[in-house]
Amino acid sequence: MTSGEAETPGFREQMSKARQALSGHGPLVVLSGAGMSAESGVPTFRDAQTGLWERYDPTDLATPEAWRRDRDMVWAWYRWREHLISGARPNPGHLAVARAQDHRDVVVVTQNVDDLHERAGSTLVHHVHGSLFAHRCDTCGTPMDAGPPPPEPADSLTPPTCTRCDGRARPGVVWFGEMLPSAPWEAAVSAVSSAAAVLVVGTSGLVQPAASLPGVAADAGIPVVEVNPGASGLGREVSVHLRAPAGQVLPGLLAP
Repeated sequence: MTSGEAETPGFREQMSKARQALSGHGPLVVLSGAGMSAESGVPTFRDAQTGLWERYDPTDLATPEAWRRDRDMVWAWYRWREHLISGARPNPGHLAVARAQDHRDVVVVTQNVDDLHERAGSTLVHHVHGSLFAHRCDTCGTPMDAGPPPPEPADSLTPPTCTRCDGRARPGVVWFGEMLPSAPWEAAVSAVSSAAAVLVVGTSGLVQPAASLPGVAADAGIPVVEVNPGASGLGREVSVHLRAPAGQVLPGLLAP
């Protein structure tokens, strides 16, 4: 969206409808996806596929099988991603969501594994796909502090050893083939079910089961507003769809 498009009567009308839909006095739930982080320059798997990682298919590194096969390589890959993401900064969309807490209850449910919502100031964030920075033991599940990631990529790094067992630290993300962490998922469903309004930002609406959450809201008669510069990945669930980047729209949309 260009600034000119934002000034068109049609967009202003949609913006007004969206503000009205989100104007309830109860909790606002923000469902965020990859598009939200992309506006901060967060690299995707493919974007991080540089230098020594060019010879790998990143999706082959995001599985339990890859971890069992060569955990030192997988650990090195994820530590490099941590380094890249640590250099990103919250964008105006993240900051607008955090500021909205000043005048209402806001719950963030994110599919993103970065910490940009927290760094922006959001205090209640549920990571349904895990967090890149929440390392845990691969054997007993004990949370582990792996320290800051190295500033240069390496093709092999040995994960720290758990102090409770002989396991090793692993990334706190959900790999392909793994179940979602139950506590964040149950909290997400509960938050959406009791929301006054749901704001969906930067998600394709294709990744299940997270993609089912707007439908949970719609079935309960809760308004759903989507902010996404591309075509909607949702359907009947959406009350209003603003085709615009989050960083351009959310500051005005969420202002009191």
